[in-house]
Amino acid sequence: MSTNFAVIGGDRRTVELIKLLQNESIKLYTYGLENVADFKSIIKDEKDRKDNNKNKVKNLFFCDNLNDENFKNIDTIIGPIPFSKDGININSPYSKEKISIEYFLESIKNKTLIAGAIKSDIRNIAINKNIKIIDLMQDEKLAVLNCISTAEGAIEVAIRNTEKVIHGSNILILGFGRVSKVLAKKLKGLDVNVACAARKKEAFAWIRAYGYELIDINNMKENLSKFDIIFNTVPELILNEEKIKYINSKCLLIELASLPGGIDRVAVKNKNIKVIEALALPGKVAPVTTAKYIEEAIIEHMGQTENVS
Repeated sequence: MSTNFAVIGGDRRTVELIKLLQNESIKLYTYGLENVADFKSIIKDEKDRKDNNKNKVKNLFFCDNLNDENFKNIDTIIGPIPFSKDGININSPYSKEKISIEYFLESIKNKTLIAGAIKSDIRNIAINKNIKIIDLMQDEKLAVLNCISTAEGAIEVAIRNTEKVIHGSNILILGFGRVSKVLAKKLKGLDVNVACAARKKEAFAWIRAYGYELIDINNMKENLSKFDIIFNTVPELILNEEKIKYINSKCLLIELASLPGGIDRVAVKNKNIKVIEALALPGKVAPVTTAKYIEEAIIEHMGQTENVS
């Protein structure tokens, strides 16, 4: 496995990943993480940034921009998960400035990019720049493990934003993919009345097999009024204006799907229904655990690459 990486952008998961990789005595060159509280003591002034003898975190080096000389001899770049939230800039909440996708990809031509949830249009641009893509969110093992922290975080959001216990509540989960399956199981353990809405016959069978209430996502209008909490996991408009008319105004809606999500924001605002955006939960509620999963995935992918070469 390579011993030199560049780590560019990323959220709290990336910060924890850096700490884990340091334990492996790997040299890490970073950009877009200048405002991480854990690292601020390292960057006291410009001299400290360039004086490796004063580096208080072993093998961690801060670079001023993506054209830094240190990046030139590094073949593997670790990017954010998700790669971008707005389709314009990479996901870099700790950066002192926005990092455009165009600038980022141009700067890492002919290298390997390890990141997550990279959209197809960005992937195509990267391929044209001879960038090898390893999308960690296409790793089934990591995707499934990520669902654990997503589900736990979603339940925490629900508890924090309701004024009564969720025990005995009627809760609907829209969609029955990885996240929904884990979330439904955990909610059931809290003595919640769980209903799952799907559109495929295979999903119908699994919902029935697990003992949840089955709802056809294409025919659920009248059913919506009884729910106290609705989680959406489908990244397309499901709760449109027509369906929202049937939702109780005291119902809590929690959006777990990536943008643009599945809830008509204008319609819920007009009906004064509370909506919580709960995106990228693994990085918020369990960054240490999630970073460990990411580290394992990176090591496995790098090992496979080395075996092939």
